[in-house]
Amino acid sequence: MKILVIDTALGACTAAVFEGDRALAVRSPSMDKGHQEALAPLVAEAMAEAGLTFDRLDRIGVTVGPGSFTGLRVGLAFAQGLGQALDTPVVGVSTLDALAASVESPAVAALIDARRDRVYGRFYRDGVALGPEAALTREEALARIEALGPGVLLVGSGARLFAEAFDSIDARSAPAPGAVARLAHAADPAAAPPRPLYLREADATPPSRKPGAPRLVAS
Repeated sequence: MKILVIDTALGACTAAVFEGDRALAVRSPSMDKGHQEALAPLVAEAMAEAGLTFDRLDRIGVTVGPGSFTGLRVGLAFAQGLGQALDTPVVGVSTLDALAASVESPAVAALIDARRDRVYGRFYRDGVALGPEAALTREEALARIEALGPGVLLVGSGARLFAEAFDSIDARSAPAPGAVARLAHAADPAAAPPRPLYLREADATPPSRKPGAPRLVAS
């Protein structure tokens, strides 16, 4: 199965082409902003290096979050538009699942820094998730990490928040492209739609008045 992988959820802009477990082309520059401008050229480069035309793709896999609101919208819109144009299945992959699949350990805590001393987290034992993705305070996350017992491996940008308490830290800023590809390959398209997974509201302040409404001034 030939899969195009797209990941713009976190600190990279990834476009990669895989055939089974074999990487045909990988483009994954570190990037906090500018995903919208970078993604299409990276996809074109990856497809050219892989020696494939778009109609030879069997599936498109895209990370659905949690992650950057803007980044997620960029990747999902691109993947859905391409899939619709090609009539090719598009499957969504949890960013936390992809982070966990990027490392090898019997016990894994996948953690994304959500700022304000909070993380997005999911916890795994022997490759099986122990619950859904969740937005957690630092204290809540610490309790769940400790419940995994000794030898737990922390992965993701949120792992840095616990560096003083745990030795096994992999603070990568984005999942490995191969991990996203494996999960996309295994996913059932009917059960893994490309829908954004938002665990909290966007960091935006609503306007205090409607456009055109008079400004109220305290007397």
